[in-house]
Amino acid sequence: MAYLLLLVAIVAEVTATSALKQSDGFTRPLPTLVTALGYGIAFYFLSLTLRTLPTGIAYAIWSGVGIILVTAVAWLWQGQRLDTAAIVGMALIVTGVLVMNLFSTSAQG
Repeated sequence: MAYLLLLVAIVAEVTATSALKQSDGFTRPLPTLVTALGYGIAFYFLSLTLRTLPTGIAYAIWSGVGIILVTAVAWLWQGQRLDTAAIVGMALIVTGVLVMNLFSTSAQG
């Protein structure tokens, strides 16, 4: 259940961060509202996750997966270009999250 709550937090954070660019410095009402609600939902569900998972593990997964998804959204819908170094760096982030979850006893909450 903790990982499902964490997934909701991640999706809300990715949505909020993606809308943040569209808010144009909080000058556009709808993207600004999506940003505020998204971050509120993200932190609420992250707080629920922390009842079960260790803080460092939950935050590492939340931020690592969030980085990858925000970058994917920016690449697919906002025209961001990725060079080889960016792709390799993100692969290392994914590898780190996998290593933590597959091999670390700290990840078991």
